[in-house]
Amino acid sequence: MTQNGVAPALKIIPLGGLHEIGKNTCVFEINDEILLLDAGLAFPSASMHGVNIILPDMTYLRENRHKIKGMIVTHGHEDHIGGIPFHLKQFEIPVIYGPRLAMAMLEGKMDEAGVRNRTEIRTVRPRDMVRVGNSFLVEFIRNTHSIADSFTVALHTPAGVIIHTGDFKFDHTPVDGEFYDLQKLAEYGEKGVLCLISDSTNSEVPGFTPSERSVFPNLDRVFAQAKGRILVTTFASSVHRINMILELAKQHGRVVSILGRSMLNVIAHARNLGYIKCEDSLLQPLHTLRQTPDDKIIILTTGSQGEPMSALSRIANGEHAKLKIRKGDTVVFSANPIPGNTISVVNLIDKLMMQGAKVIYGREQGIHVSGHGCQEDQKLMIGLTRPKFFLPVHGEHRMLVKHSETAQKCGIPAENMVIIDNGDIVEVSRDSIRVAGKVPSGIELMTRDGIVKDGVLKERQQLAEDGVVTIAAAIGWDGTLLAQPEVHLKGVVTTVDRSLLRKLVQEAIKPVLRDRWQDFARRFGDNTEVDWVGLRTQIETALRRFLRQELQINSLLVFLMQTPEEPAEVKISPPKVAANIAP
Repeated sequence: MTQNGVAPALKIIPLGGLHEIGKNTCVFEINDEILLLDAGLAFPSASMHGVNIILPDMTYLRENRHKIKGMIVTHGHEDHIGGIPFHLKQFEIPVIYGPRLAMAMLEGKMDEAGVRNRTEIRTVRPRDMVRVGNSFLVEFIRNTHSIADSFTVALHTPAGVIIHTGDFKFDHTPVDGEFYDLQKLAEYGEKGVLCLISDSTNSEVPGFTPSERSVFPNLDRVFAQAKGRILVTTFASSVHRINMILELAKQHGRVVSILGRSMLNVIAHARNLGYIKCEDSLLQPLHTLRQTPDDKIIILTTGSQGEPMSALSRIANGEHAKLKIRKGDTVVFSANPIPGNTISVVNLIDKLMMQGAKVIYGREQGIHVSGHGCQEDQKLMIGLTRPKFFLPVHGEHRMLVKHSETAQKCGIPAENMVIIDNGDIVEVSRDSIRVAGKVPSGIELMTRDGIVKDGVLKERQQLAEDGVVTIAAAIGWDGTLLAQPEVHLKGVVTTVDRSLLRKLVQEAIKPVLRDRWQDFARRFGDNTEVDWVGLRTQIETALRRFLRQELQINSLLVFLMQTPEEPAEVKISPPKVAANIAP
């Protein structure tokens, strides 16, 4: 559709995946139609107490749900599909197109979340083209990444053709024999690509990313040298890596036991679809291995990022019901820490070593390669697609900047690219690319019970760091304390004696009642009306000031105020006991 003979501009609105690693989510909008590309999640830091996952702020999609025509999924990693079941609880998506493995994994998540009836799942294969709404025609292009069945996509829109690389590298010896469809990329480059949206994760790293197959001989060497049990941890979704581990297990005459729910689920789906091929006898439940010699056992487990509830973390902490570390075990970390997880991984390695395990880890071991392209991969992508405009995505800010510098070296003018943040509205037309505004961005924190409301996480952090002070005070109709306040401390460090603390709290409350009582209590003949809420707020302010200035305590304050019974001739508000939590 055109307006006065001019094609409309395409809006590209990333809601996640910029200035960060994870929760990749992108909105494409034109002619009042929205196409979604991926909807991922991220995992919380140690300071996010009780938070299970992090999602992008989806306010814009909730407000524009009537425009949503469908979603396309590039591959099955959690940072690309993990958020979909949560979003489906808030708005419907008419249809979701994606590769077979990703869709099999997604269906399981949707069934578990009870949202299977809120969308239609359709699988696609390489070079399939699907129409979404009236404005989008999408072609799926096979690429190579660290998970099987991964795609780059070409979006045909009224504004022009957009190539979104998804996560990619150029692997010329892929484990599954499925090569990147370079011919199709070159065809689009020859016909004309309006804008390339490209993965920036490894934009700071020179050269090409090594092939996944390069890990095989190094794992082979480690397995050959191990004398006892081998425990291997890697990303559950690294289907190619798992395939190689199973192949090596067979070569070395070992059986494999799998630990971790996510690992079990991915392997089950991958075997059903033919992406993992092994004999049933190679895989054995852990409880059947009691009579198997240690040098014939491989344990394949989750926990490569030091996740507290993962199987490997529970083993390292001595909390796993069926498996304990023994001297002579070899633990192999076939994964590098994601930024932010380094401390957790290092602590996990220490615990394993202290229990007698030999731990193989680190880049110099050659037992892990990235699934993301480095600078030469990125140059090749730009050279093949030859885009007019360029938009770096999927990475922290310095990665986006470095990727844009690489693009400029490849001949794309600086004015033909923008570096953006989550929520920015990028408008791309046939003649220009620009930032044209912003939509709500940020994050939504999820627990098992739902979204964490504003302020709750701050209170949890304050509780964890400084504890809580609970103060209860009873106040009479004459504006005096009826008894000495009760003070209780939890997780608070102070040298003040408890009895002295009560007296100090009492002395902090008295000036408020003496000087401000007339501001909150009024008599009307025989009736008295008291603004207990206002009084409570005033006392809380005084108590917070006292705790911080006099006792150097920055704890969470819980103040309970007991008011007198209400006689017939007296009106009071609010109820008898008023409580408030004040940071």
